Amino acid sequence: MENEIQDSWTPCLDTEKQGELKNLRERQLKAFERVLDVMDDLREKCPWDRKQTFHSLRPQTIEEVYELCDAVNALDDLSASAPDSETNNALKEKLYSEICKELGDVLLHIVFYSKLGSEQGAFDITDVCNKMVEKLVYRHPHVYATTHVNNSDDVVRNWEQLKTKEKDGNKTVLSGVPQSLPSLIKAYRIQDKARAVGFDWEEREDVWDKVQEELGELREALAGYVSPLGDGTSNESQAQAKLEAEGELGDFIFSVVNAARLYHLNPDSALEMTDRKFIRRFTYLENRIKSQGKEFKEMTLAQMDEIWDEAKALEREGKLQ
Repeated sequence: MENEIQDSWTPCLDTEKQGELKNLRERQLKAFERVLDVMDDLREKCPWDRKQTFHSLRPQTIEEVYELCDAVNALDDLSASAPDSETNNALKEKLYSEICKELGDVLLHIVFYSKLGSEQGAFDITDVCNKMVEKLVYRHPHVYATTHVNNSDDVVRNWEQLKTKEKDGNKTVLSGVPQSLPSLIKAYRIQDKARAVGFDWEEREDVWDKVQEELGELREALAGYVSPLGDGTSNESQAQAKLEAEGELGDFIFSVVNAARLYHLNPDSALEMTDRKFIRRFTYLENRIKSQGKEFKEMTLAQMDEIWDEAKALEREGKLQ
């Protein structure tokens, strides 16, 4: 399959669009050639770059991807905070520049790994690009072959089925979910992959009964867990009660993630949004307390709630960034 695609694949854009792209492609390829040339120079002449390995690059790669995510989140925050204005447009331009820079950092790591692979005779950037194209062409038969799809759900369903048929593809539906994914994202991906093969709620409203069921089981488990020691309850039984409560908490969170997915909401993005909102409001609270010459311990909860409400009001007016 790989050789066939390499030999026969051609873009399916019409002739006019291919002509329009010709000059752009020349510029893009020239820019990518410069990236490869610089990587060769650094690997040969820079002591730091020479000592890097697959293992040493890994944590930095993760960091670079998170920095890209931070830049994208900042753009989302700006878009949601206020309507277009001269100030907002200037900030948006700055954030696009930041995203561009972070994408360059991620691209550098892809090129760096490819350079390491070529030095070990395992693969190079050509192999990386070809394998990506082969996979995309194979998994989009509705674009490059005769398969018909009605909507994006059909595309996802075909994608998952094709992955299990590939020579080096996933052997089971869920085996393609990385074990090291953060738990919240992993839960979403597990459910999404199950959905792709038809294992899902018939009506999305039905999921709320499950959410309520899991919440009830969590509250019941917590009631057993929080009973104080000294009433005859042993440390061992408390440890077991905690384990059961954590299990029920996990079931409840999993059901909420399921509900979010059914309503096309990303729970990770939603929680990140709430995290940033809490940080903004809490920082405002902290600064207001300091401006009064006080510390947290000198404030009552009612006083802090009053300042918290101020922060919420400012946020609604787009004045709290």
